[in-house]
Amino acid sequence: MKMAQCIRTTVNPPKTPLSSSQTHNPNCLFPSISSLEAKPKSRKYPKISLSVMSSQNQSQQLNPSLDALLNSGRKEEVFAIIKGSVHNCLSETNLHLTVPGIKSKTRGKVRDIYDSGDYLVLVTTDRQSAFDRILASIPFKGQVLNETSLWWFNRTQHITPNAVVSVPDKNVTIAKKCSVFPVEFVVRGFVTGSTDTSLWTVYKNGVRNYCSNALPNGLVKNQKLTANILTPTTKAEDHDVPVTPDEIIGRGLMTQADFDEAKEKALSLFEYGQRVALEHGLILVDTKYEFGKDSDGSILLIDEVHTPDSSRYWIANSYEERFQNGLEPENVDKEFLRLWFKDNCNPYKDEVLPDAPEELVCELAWRYIFLYETITKSRFEMPLTEEPIHDRISQNVSSALLSLQ
Repeated sequence: MKMAQCIRTTVNPPKTPLSSSQTHNPNCLFPSISSLEAKPKSRKYPKISLSVMSSQNQSQQLNPSLDALLNSGRKEEVFAIIKGSVHNCLSETNLHLTVPGIKSKTRGKVRDIYDSGDYLVLVTTDRQSAFDRILASIPFKGQVLNETSLWWFNRTQHITPNAVVSVPDKNVTIAKKCSVFPVEFVVRGFVTGSTDTSLWTVYKNGVRNYCSNALPNGLVKNQKLTANILTPTTKAEDHDVPVTPDEIIGRGLMTQADFDEAKEKALSLFEYGQRVALEHGLILVDTKYEFGKDSDGSILLIDEVHTPDSSRYWIANSYEERFQNGLEPENVDKEFLRLWFKDNCNPYKDEVLPDAPEELVCELAWRYIFLYETITKSRFEMPLTEEPIHDRISQNVSSALLSLQ
């Protein structure tokens, strides 16, 4: 799908930081899984509806257990390939040195972004980030994120247009240039998380009004909210900071009209994503969206959509029982790697972080692939060629840019 070009006029947030009265950024200790107290069964919590399933067979098919995930023959097949690829990850790219017409490179946490003049070339690497740090490189992660996003981009155009122009490589998206809003639209359906800006972290430290969302007393970790909420963030130096809608407008980060439209799109995208995930046996717990403005004034969805990097997913059929018994949900995202780093270091303050254990790296790679196959109902195709990944990407991007001239 080829879209018209739009001019990038990057919107930079003002340098003035939020005052301490405007945001809450607690410096706290996180509980380990083993220290969580059991939730009393007498409480009445909103339940996950599985009414989309019409038979027991369908329920078993659409609701995989984590045991099945960990012990399936597919995992054994994929795991062998993952282990052989641990030392061949795409951790860095330098297309500005290998592709004619590339003007500059910007290195994000996960994506390397190149300016080709008329378009942006976004290369999704295998870098794994959390706590505003790079933790490891995960085999095939970049491909999973890129192809998962493309699947969702194609299926959410009834909610919002997006910036995708073409996808010339398993790890690459070519996109329109847009004026990017300096706000991440974080949507949450549950009280959970382990980072400083997560809903559970701030809630357990006493916050009852978060990003203009009033929260009742008595919520417990991993509880479903009665309604999805928006908790936007913006950048302050090198980390994300919660921000209220009034602050977004008052600081000139977005106009009221643009914010209202993006908010509506974000909540609609999340509701749709939850519905699709549940039909495939998963719970979409929370996620983040980014938006930009086209030259014609329309707001476009950019970056990534409902990937295991930007989103938290749980196994649906075990959630209720585990929640009622005070156990962590079975997750299919990077949370277990976050928890490992949290338990073995201070990921916010330690200058040097320990190396992630190889078994955890391989496990995360498998879970990302499992999530892709579960959501898309298609087989993830791992490149088995020995061609260097960077050479492949350089050739494919060069050909794509030539065709767009």
